[in-house]
Amino acid sequence: MTSSSTQAAALYEEIAASGYFPALIADAVAEGVDEEEIRAYCLHLEPTFTHDEIHRHLTVLVLTPSRLVLVHTDEAPAGQEPVGDGRPQAILSTESISLSGITAVGLTTVVADPAAWRPGHRGIAEVWLNVGWGTMRRIELEPAGCDDPQCNADHGFTGTVSTDDLTVRASVAADGAAQVERLSSFARALQRATGAAGRTRGR
Repeated sequence: MTSSSTQAAALYEEIAASGYFPALIADAVAEGVDEEEIRAYCLHLEPTFTHDEIHRHLTVLVLTPSRLVLVHTDEAPAGQEPVGDGRPQAILSTESISLSGITAVGLTTVVADPAAWRPGHRGIAEVWLNVGWGTMRRIELEPAGCDDPQCNADHGFTGTVSTDDLTVRASVAADGAAQVERLSSFARALQRATGAAGRTRGR
């Protein structure tokens, strides 16, 4: 069995093990990836609590040689009227982003006991993956000032513009150490892939 087929088999096993509409999600992933090789993947299940109900959101992230494929699946929101025969509904969306179109891949880590850190030490408590490709832009503004403490003039505002199209968080407390490592590994693979795509584009 090749590395790609091994990755694909492991991905579909994890989808089945999640127990969250596995046939629907596996089919959506297969259609999204198409015939491309699966180089890395990560599943992220995020429950949302509303009143006395739990609604789940599952994101499947798949890295292929040319794209980042995202499959999002949500249970129908609380209070939404069922249609048809009244059975539960799911909302599913698939995104396909060219690696050459990704502008930023950020990996933020929260480290427990940083003073005791050693190479290979597994002290990461939480990780955040942020991916930007220009679909959404976030503007953060704050009042501008100057170095004069006596100045009371209006200096307007200063701010930063950043892209933040996807944010995925995993913590040891909520998701377990294995999921934290899985998301970290996927983020590093995506950083390498987008870096290579950028070098190719710049030639």
